[in-house]
Amino acid sequence: MYQETVKELFSFIESSPSVFHAVENMKRMLEEEGYIQLLESRRWELFEGGKYYVIRNGSSIIAFRIPKRDFVGFQIMASHSDSPSFKIKEQPEMETEHAYVRLNVEKYGGMLMAPWFDRPLSVAGRLIVREQGRIAVKLVSVDRDLVLIPNLAIHMNRESNDGYKYNVQKDLLPLYGCAEAKGTFMSQIADAAGVEEEEILGSDLFLYNRMKGSVWGAQEEFISIGRLDDLQCVFASLQAFLSSEGGESIPVHCVFDNEEVGSSTKQGAASTFLYDTLNRINEGLGRTPGQYRQAVASSLMVSADNAHAVHPNYPEKACPSNRPYLNQGIVIKYSANQKYTTDGVSAALFKEICGRAGAPFQIFLNRSDIAGGSTLGNLSGNQVAVNCVDIGLPQLSMHSPYETAGVKDTQYLIQTGKVFFESSVEEDQYGVYAL
Repeated sequence: MYQETVKELFSFIESSPSVFHAVENMKRMLEEEGYIQLLESRRWELFEGGKYYVIRNGSSIIAFRIPKRDFVGFQIMASHSDSPSFKIKEQPEMETEHAYVRLNVEKYGGMLMAPWFDRPLSVAGRLIVREQGRIAVKLVSVDRDLVLIPNLAIHMNRESNDGYKYNVQKDLLPLYGCAEAKGTFMSQIADAAGVEEEEILGSDLFLYNRMKGSVWGAQEEFISIGRLDDLQCVFASLQAFLSSEGGESIPVHCVFDNEEVGSSTKQGAASTFLYDTLNRINEGLGRTPGQYRQAVASSLMVSADNAHAVHPNYPEKACPSNRPYLNQGIVIKYSANQKYTTDGVSAALFKEICGRAGAPFQIFLNRSDIAGGSTLGNLSGNQVAVNCVDIGLPQLSMHSPYETAGVKDTQYLIQTGKVFFESSVEEDQYGVYAL
């Protein structure tokens, strides 16, 4: 069971070299199950028993189902589509010594830079083109080893193993070709997209790691691939959403973009995307604003973004008493300063769901002297105030282009997500919750 889930996870990630491809893959999977696309620019006609999804910016997506009866609230699982990478700048070609052509890039998100060196990379993203008098989006992925960021030899940098501060503009520019390659980059991108170069009006292009996923370890207990953070949770959420049935609440599969750079875009967790969607569901079903507020009060959000496992070489970096490990279950994340939204109530509800799903859980907190980052829950909570629990799957090498996790944990989240989407949470009386 675990191995088959991992194969499907790898297939999803390898076919999702950019946020736009990840959303396009989810769109395809949803439509294969009968989900209908809604446009934010059009009126929504919703029906009981209907299955729908809406996309914003081509990089964020929300899917939901309407029960065949009046609903209690919303069961929302949120994750994010983006991962740290390098964005290709406009007019990217840079000639060096009349011998090489490099590409000018800028850093996207907080990343481990060293692992980007000396590995096969390529380019993926979207093009905006003229098409029959209109402006259209075309996805593009150059499906071959196209560029590489070469390291400087130890002979020329004797201090490289003693710690080095990388400069993106100097150290991290990928090598594209010899001098003869000058002027060919955008034509190659156009060829890969099946368009003419002169039709291209704009682009959002990123580097991606070409290394395939690997299952390894003494008993094949580990997995490694790029973009586990957070496509592992995206995949698990979607699988759970599609396999879930019934329930008295509206299940909501929600994937935001731009978590790695603060979420403050129109398609990020801090935007109105979730609020707008839930409001339009309420309006589309002919319900009042008061009924919307009642539904939100009887809702639960799971903010699913991967978590740090105890590192075998740096165990001292973990909290002394809360120590998650690979293959030992879903991680519930806490933070006193509310970088994570988990509190006693939301944790209790999620633990009960894990128990019903037969899935183990673990606890993560940062060391008290190490600052942690924030994630989706506290940002989306500024727009939709619901009980929220922050969780993730344990992993190593977070924000490396090749990350590591456990072979079992994806399946644990799928099991738990299915129970979550089929559940409802309602405050029966003050301080008493029915699940």
